[in-house]
Amino acid sequence: MSGPTTGPLVRTGDALHLTVRLTPRGGRDALAGSVTLADGRVVATARVRAVPEDGKANAALVALVAATAGVPRACVSLESGATARVKGLRIAPAGPAAEAALQAAITGTGSPG
Repeated sequence: MSGPTTGPLVRTGDALHLTVRLTPRGGRDALAGSVTLADGRVVATARVRAVPEDGKANAALVALVAATAGVPRACVSLESGATARVKGLRIAPAGPAAEAALQAAITGTGSPG
């Protein structure tokens, strides 16, 4: 691998790994930039309308990330943090267009085009 892996979005082969701090009952579904946690990790922030019960917020996050990346929901999986606010997601396969779309959402540069 080349370069530091300090951001919320990291490529490993044909997969992307995204670290997200999720806010359920957030009023809207959106990736909303990034924040630095107390431990120094930089994570993306996301809010979903769904409630945090029975996996509803996690399912909404998977759908949001898939839609933002332009990939099918089946390509996005929750790797860690099922019951925590900070979650790890894997998007695979994910091409350059998916990576660019997620990066634009995280940095707040809006949708390309």
